[in-house]
Amino acid sequence: MDKADFLTWSRKYDKAFGWQAQRERELGAKFRNNKALSCKDLATVVEWKSKDDPERMARSLALVARNDEATVNRLSSQALSIPGSEDSYRMNCITLLEGVSPILASVILTFFDPKQYCILDGHTWKALLGNPPPNMQTTQNYLVLLSAIRKTAAKQKLDVRIIDKALYKKGFDEAK
Repeated sequence: MDKADFLTWSRKYDKAFGWQAQRERELGAKFRNNKALSCKDLATVVEWKSKDDPERMARSLALVARNDEATVNRLSSQALSIPGSEDSYRMNCITLLEGVSPILASVILTFFDPKQYCILDGHTWKALLGNPPPNMQTTQNYLVLLSAIRKTAAKQKLDVRIIDKALYKKGFDEAK
């Protein structure tokens, strides 16, 4: 794919997932402004990620509800306030929260900084790196995917999230 293809597929993502794309922009602006999350923000991210799977949403919401406001604020603030791309540290801080997997942590980081982060997802992995590993949902695998997407983004002179959305949408459509 070239730059025009990535931009086209990214726009297709925004059109197909309009509500999610809008919510992503709103939450991202809030996270960048506050440099921290609240318990309500954490629940909203779970709802965004799990909107098509009510059972998973209910389980995840129950787990993240175990976190207290001070812990969510402290750990998310540590993750979002650190300068530079301390990716592993950021992931580790966020995944210390109850019910926050590497996938959910990647969503938070992507909303916070779409120029530098992507969402850990099998469609995206497959489009860029081939078949995903059996236990893809790890911080280490996220860092592998993130590195590959960053290289592609740098080559195309595009934000990481644009590459992410394009690969996801193309892979999603091809999987149908």
